[in-house]
Amino acid sequence: MRKKFRNLTICLALMATGAFAQTKPSFEVATIKPSQPLDQARLLATLQSGGKLPIGATIDSRRAEYLYLDLKSLMTYAYGVKPYQISGPDWMATTRFDIVAKMPDGSTKEDAPKMLQSLLEDRFKLAVHRTSAEHPVLALVVGKSGPKLKASAEKPVAIDVDAPLKPGEMKADGPEGPVRLKVDLATGTSVVDMGLKGKMSYKMNPATQTMHIEFSMTTMAGLADMMTQLMTQLGGGTTGRQIVDMTGIQGNYDASIEISLAEIVALARSAGADIPVPPPGAAGAAGNVPVASDPGGGTSVTDAIQSMGLKLESRKAVVDQLIVDHIEKTPTEN
Repeated sequence: MRKKFRNLTICLALMATGAFAQTKPSFEVATIKPSQPLDQARLLATLQSGGKLPIGATIDSRRAEYLYLDLKSLMTYAYGVKPYQISGPDWMATTRFDIVAKMPDGSTKEDAPKMLQSLLEDRFKLAVHRTSAEHPVLALVVGKSGPKLKASAEKPVAIDVDAPLKPGEMKADGPEGPVRLKVDLATGTSVVDMGLKGKMSYKMNPATQTMHIEFSMTTMAGLADMMTQLMTQLGGGTTGRQIVDMTGIQGNYDASIEISLAEIVALARSAGADIPVPPPGAAGAAGNVPVASDPGGGTSVTDAIQSMGLKLESRKAVVDQLIVDHIEKTPTEN
């Protein structure tokens, strides 16, 4: 009798374990709404005072927010891939949503990606499969004369998500971890802290049509990611190719470069970004995108990278890809 009872107990335990394994993690409750146009006045006030930026992700063990994000960006959070690894309809990178979700009791921040997967699959009827294929990339490689890099005197520090924000500082959760951003409107300087990948500060000078960029405690992978982010921002989020570190260089380095905005835009266009060319005679007008023939200081992206003993090469690399088999433009009702 005891043996039968023991066998029954084991059977029930196995059945319960199997049922649990088949249950996909999901948010307790979640709302999805189309994002409203950004309120520039509100955004400016946030930048001046610091605090929560109404763009990006903020996640803890109780709540997950994904604000003003397109479906392609949401998939980078859910599946742990980069945008260039996702193959799907073009509109996925333009339609933006606000998602606010409650985490189940006992959850951790690390559970959020799987829960977001479930949400996208349930509400947008997302179906995907993974594969590997050649993909065009811009490879960051060592130049003929060898690297000319200054080793950092300090080592980067992982971001403490519980540390209080400093004046003018904002935080967000990126697909690869927490990020802190500080914007100084008085000087026009922005500083992005990527934790163990290092920091980047940049400042635009409209008078000279240049961008001054400083990297500190930066890994080569961090440098590649930061340059990709700059190009993506200039390209309106539609950059065609990712800059991938293929230098094989380890360690953390400091660098300072001055780049012509026109050259950055030209490179972004060559990478597939759809940036409109201003009409003839309007190149110097406020708000227009500079063209390659614009006067101004600074150097090209190619020359700036070469000054560090590095270079960019167009290559094809075999990368893991996430193929979207089906997705709906409109989510099911909340």
